[in-house]
Amino acid sequence: MYHSVSGCTDDPYRITVSPYRLDRQLRWLRDRGLSGVSVGELMRARAAGRDAGLVGLTFDDGYADFVDSALPLLHRHGCTATVFVLPGRLGGINAWDELGPRKPLLDAEGIRTAAAEGMEIGSHGLMHTDLTKADDATVEQETKQSRALVAEITGTAPEGFCYPYGTVDPRAVEAVRDAGYGYACAIDPGALTCMHALPRVHIDSADNSVRLFLKRTLNPLRRKPLPPEQGQPEDTGAAAGEDEDEGAVGSGTGGAR
Repeated sequence: MYHSVSGCTDDPYRITVSPYRLDRQLRWLRDRGLSGVSVGELMRARAAGRDAGLVGLTFDDGYADFVDSALPLLHRHGCTATVFVLPGRLGGINAWDELGPRKPLLDAEGIRTAAAEGMEIGSHGLMHTDLTKADDATVEQETKQSRALVAEITGTAPEGFCYPYGTVDPRAVEAVRDAGYGYACAIDPGALTCMHALPRVHIDSADNSVRLFLKRTLNPLRRKPLPPEQGQPEDTGAAAGEDEDEGAVGSGTGGAR
């Protein structure tokens, strides 16, 4: 789970990864025979029993720096990703982050550029609204209307949804399913874990090779696994070895915005 990719050092919510660090993180995956792919591709491969070695990459909020900073690095390492955008804030800023800093969001042309470059475009809702605190009418707008607007921009109805702030409850899951999405991403949905509440791991600029190794090792122990597809074996969550990199091992997984 990524957000912004830039050299910004003012990062109170830990949502920014520098281009240098993203390059090292993608190289870490590649050196272990792992391939970064969109969540849609990962879910299709999983349903077919061919997901071994695949890692879903997501970029929440649809920051404008995705096109300039993340895309070239994803291409360099042969990766794709899912970008969860906010069609109600096209070309706007991340106004929901009280502490800032203010960062520009993708406009319609930027979204189309990312799609044309092979990235999956998903919905992050209209305005980055916490669905667990919204009324029913707002939840319907954030799910159904955002899907329709993304379809207008890209020409394809999005398969994936991402819950703003990573918060989810049964009502939100049902609304996303009813809106026609094939899957949805959360962070740690616990007992709600399913195709419409997928767990993810927060990644930030502090995540060097040691931290990535620890996260990959501990994540299967910390989160409820996604139930296996019918007729498919359950994922064992095996971990790979670590390597050397600069930086110290930190604690915590950060939060999503």
